[in-house]
Formats: sequence, structure tokens, C-alpha cells
Amino acid sequence: MWTAAGYEDVGEAFERNFTERGELGAAFAAYHRGELVVDLWGGTADPDTGRAWDRDTVHLMFSGTKGLTSACVLLLVQRGQVRLDDPVSRYWPEFGAEGKERTTIAEVLSHQARLAWVEAGYADLLDHDAMAAQLAAQAPASDPRTGFMYHAVTWGWLLDELVRRVDGRTVGQFFADEFAAPLGLEVWIGVPEDLHWRVATMVAPDGVLVDGPWTELNRPNPLWIPGSEKIWNSAEYRTAGLAAVGGYATARGMARFYASLLDADGVLAPETVALGRREIRRGTEPTWGSEIRYGAGYELQTGDGRMGDEADAFGHAGAGGSRHGAWPGRETAFSYLMNEVRVGPDARSLTLLEALSARSVQPR
Repeated sequence: MWTAAGYEDVGEAFERNFTERGELGAAFAAYHRGELVVDLWGGTADPDTGRAWDRDTVHLMFSGTKGLTSACVLLLVQRGQVRLDDPVSRYWPEFGAEGKERTTIAEVLSHQARLAWVEAGYADLLDHDAMAAQLAAQAPASDPRTGFMYHAVTWGWLLDELVRRVDGRTVGQFFADEFAAPLGLEVWIGVPEDLHWRVATMVAPDGVLVDGPWTELNRPNPLWIPGSEKIWNSAEYRTAGLAAVGGYATARGMARFYASLLDADGVLAPETVALGRREIRRGTEPTWGSEIRYGAGYELQTGDGRMGDEADAFGHAGAGGSRHGAWPGRETAFSYLMNEVRVGPDARSLTLLEALSARSVQPR
């Protein structure tokens, strides 16, 4: 484990997560002005075997994956292959069924497609073709409150199919070719089978996973119900490449990815990143009853500190507590990964971001 001079407080905050907050296994990394300044890991990667979390441990990040998929769509925009205000049906004609012919790419990216669940069920959860076909045939929900509702899992099938229709590659392959390879990232949407041995085991304490609907509007998330750990930790899930919730990475790799979005010579041009950060929709999300703001797939700062205290923060959190993002004004990018999922107030990531913010200097 290592921190650059001036970032020792971040390391101390990381250690306190273990001694004071019962952290099981975790990693935290940060880049400042394109340089790695924090690279921390510790604890247990697999409580069943006692395997320690080491520098090379890879971890499932659930909805942290959405930040990667958003970058893939934005690269298509940058290349002139799509526009955010284009209807999805222009590229995926079947999607226009049941009155969805005018639903735009921007609306899908910002959780306004009214397709937050799959009416036909999730028996084919790991079969992209089957799930995309079901969503294409499905009518959008009629309740007006669903007009801005988090599409936890369906978001990925919608955007993966869009990328396939436009480019021919899956989002996982597109990201591997266009971002991971040129940037040297240990980040995957669907981890290769020969790397499964590096993946940390996810743990859900009693009471974290709940049965039944989240609200009277929504359906249960099929990956957040009792017994879901068996799915998360299966070889089939690790290789499936779910574009919303199937990404794997080291914290160092995810921090480097977000650092690349602050790089003027990165894969995405500065104006493309600015487009991705531009607010498309804000409002109270009915699943949680809290305010959220979305750009083109990226969560934007709402003042609750979920991405630190920086007003220009953007990125995407993952279920259970992980956080990944960037502070453009501070020229800083970060990633926190952990294998014990929690809900409700969770100080683990917030204390790390507070310490990081205190040490990040202002731009030159």
C-alpha cells in the first residue's frame, strides 16, 4: 500500500475503516493531475478461504459499470455515429414498439425510458439477446412517476443493444478495445475466465438483501434479493458482461479510467466529457425518494456528499457502497471498492473522499 507525500491522511482513513467500521476487504485509489497518488488495499478477499485482498485483487462494482458504458456511448457520439437526441429506434427498429419510437438515447442514459423493470421476468438474466428483445417489445410504464426512475439493470441491456446495433461489438468488447487496451486499464465489463481467481468474493450480511418490491411502483431488483450472492459470485455472472452491473476492476484501474476523462489527450475529447457531464434531468427518484441528477449516464453532484463535497463531481456509485468518479476542478479521480455490501448510511467511502478532498490541491 502506498500514498504520495501529503496524502497520508487518506491512508489513515482507510485503516480506520477496518479498525472502527468493520471493513472486510477493500481498495481505494486516486489520481491527481494524471499521477497515481493513493493506492491502498487490505483485508480479506474471500472469507471462506481466508484469501487476503492484495494489490491485484479484482472486484465486482455493480452500477459503477454504468460509467464505463456511458463512455462507450459518448465515444460513438464523438465519432459522429449517433447523437444523444436521436431516437433509439433509428438504430434498433424493434425498440420502437408500443409507443417507444420517440424515446431518445439521452432519455435512456438518464433513466427516463420508463423501462425500469422487465414485465416478463428475469429467467434469462444472463442472456442479453433475450432480455433486450423483451424490453424492445415492452410498453413503457404508464404511471407518470416512472418518467424519472432508476433503471438499475435494464439500463445495461438497452445501451448494450444500442452499441451492438451501431458498432457491431458488445459494450464489453468495445470498452476493452477502445479504452482498456490503449489506457492499460485493469477494468473489464465481463471478466475473462483466466482472471476469475483474482476476483474478490462478495458478502451480504443478514438483512441487507430484502424480498418484495422496493416501492409500490417498482419491482424487486433481481440482483438484490435473498440468495443473490450466489449469482454475484458465480462464474457465469462474472463472464456475462452485463453493461449496467457486470463490470470488474481494481480500484487503481477505475481511478485511472476517470483520470483519463480529465486528460485533454484522453480517448474522449474534453468537449465530449463536458457533454457527458451536462445535466439532462434532475428530480426526486421515486425508488429512494431522494434527489438525483443525471448527465449522459453519469451521476452528478446533488449536495449530499455521495461523490465528495466538490460541486463539479461526476461518476457513478455501485450497489453496496462503492464509489467511482472525478473532480474536474481538483484534477482528481478516485475509486473505492469493497466486498461487504451495506445499505443506508455508510461512512466508509465518505471518510476516504473527505480525506482526499482535504489533500487535493487546487489547479495551477
